[in-house]
Parts: sequence; structure tokens; C-alpha cells
Amino acid sequence: MWTHKAWQGRLVAHPLPTHERLRHYAGWCTAVEGNTTFYATPSRETVASWAQQTDPDFGFVLKLPRVVTHERHLGDVDEPLRAFLHAIEPLGPRAQALWIQLPGSFAPADVATLARFLRRLPTTHRYAVEVRHPAFFVDSRATALLARTLAATSTEWIPFDTTTFFARPPTSDAERDAWTKKPRMPLRSEALTDRPIVRYLGCDDPDRTSAGWQRWVATVADWLHEGRSPTLFVHTPDNADAPVLARRFHDDVRARVPALAPLPEPPSVQPLTLF
Repeated sequence: MWTHKAWQGRLVAHPLPTHERLRHYAGWCTAVEGNTTFYATPSRETVASWAQQTDPDFGFVLKLPRVVTHERHLGDVDEPLRAFLHAIEPLGPRAQALWIQLPGSFAPADVATLARFLRRLPTTHRYAVEVRHPAFFVDSRATALLARTLAATSTEWIPFDTTTFFARPPTSDAERDAWTKKPRMPLRSEALTDRPIVRYLGCDDPDRTSAGWQRWVATVADWLHEGRSPTLFVHTPDNADAPVLARRFHDDVRARVPALAPLPEPPSVQPLTLF
């Protein structure tokens, strides 16, 4: 995500060599979603470069490979899971959580499979699960079953809040594209562990996006007062201003929790010249 084209030359310097791009992103935010690991397990050398570009307290929330979650449905996954865990070792404490995003077909009847999978995972990492089947949000028995299963292994439940985005019809090409691809998820705001993770999808309008996240400002402030360490990722349909919006969210939380440390100062970006 830190190589997003819309940020180059505007939020981060351009051109930048590959081994410097994450370093510049880390000047804006203190955590990142590792979505590319869903499509392919990176090499240890690549992951070592990520570690070299970030401080030890920078957080990666890395998605498990799709061969584990979507193709083999959490069964017979020892080999690809072992390869993935070996590859991310260079991150050390930066591997904040391993993100188990399950397909919409994963239903309450499959929770027993998830429970077996979670019990076999090494305790050297924290884990967080994202589900998309509507029953987990509207059926109280399914909600309770999944929450108990996750809590038994100190696994977090990641909510993906798309309610603001779907509150009004799309008005741009980026919004129309996201309208067909993003899940319409009911709102959930309960934390199961001391390190909750939230994914929030806004819209093109930054003020609407900000208005929609105010409930999360209150929730995150409460979590901080309880001694938890939450992470919230801000998305929009094109993500062009996502780092700016993430910092705006952080400022909103700091207004309620003044003791919260400020984010790092972003690197200066020199305008492009012809010479």
C-alpha cells in the first residue's frame, strides 16, 4: 500500500528507490495493512527490507495468504503457513498481528474449523479475524459463538465498517467501482483483546468521511482510557488521501485523549522540476 501511485510526488517523494518507499510512508502513519501478502508470500529478503525501513514500534497487520484462507479453507495448510511465518520472521515485533480474512462463504457452521486452526497456530504472534458472512452480525447465537471461539485463543475480531460509504449512492467512478466490490457490513464495535483493530471505509468527500468516523473516535478514546492499544485504518474508494485522513482521525482522538502521542512529522516532498 505504501507504493500507492496517487501519493507519489504529493505525499511521498518521487521517484524513490524501492528500499525507501516504506520509510517515507512510515513518516505519515505508524502502521500499515499488508494486503499484498494475501496474493503471494514475500521473500525473506523483501521482508528484511521492510524491517530496515521502519522502527521496531511500527506495526504491520499482515494478511494470511489466500491459499490458506480461501483455497484450502484453513485445512491442510501446514506447508504454506510455515513458509509464510518463515518469510515474515525478519519483522520481529513489527508483525503487530496476522490478519485472517475469511471469505463471505465462511459461515457459522464453519466456526469449528476455525477453532481447530487457531489452536494450532504458534503463540509467537497475535491473530485477528475478519468475517463477512452476515449471520455473524445479525444472528446473536452466531455472534456469540464466534466471539467465544476467538476469545479462547486471544484472537481479535476485525470490524470492517462500510456503513458511511453505503449510506449514499456513489457519485464518482472510484465510488461506483467500490460500490460493486466492497462488502456491506453491519456495524460492530466490540473489542475482544487489548489490541483492537478496525478497518473503516469512507467516501470521496473528506467531511462525510470524518463525520462517519466520529463514533470510532469515541470508541477508540474509550479503549485508550481502558488501557487498550487500538489501531484503525482509514480507507476511501481511491485511497488518494488516506494518510492525510488517518492523521486527521488521530488528531480527533488526541482532542479527547491529550496524552496520546503525536504521529511522526511527515517527510517534506519537494515539487517536481524540469531540471
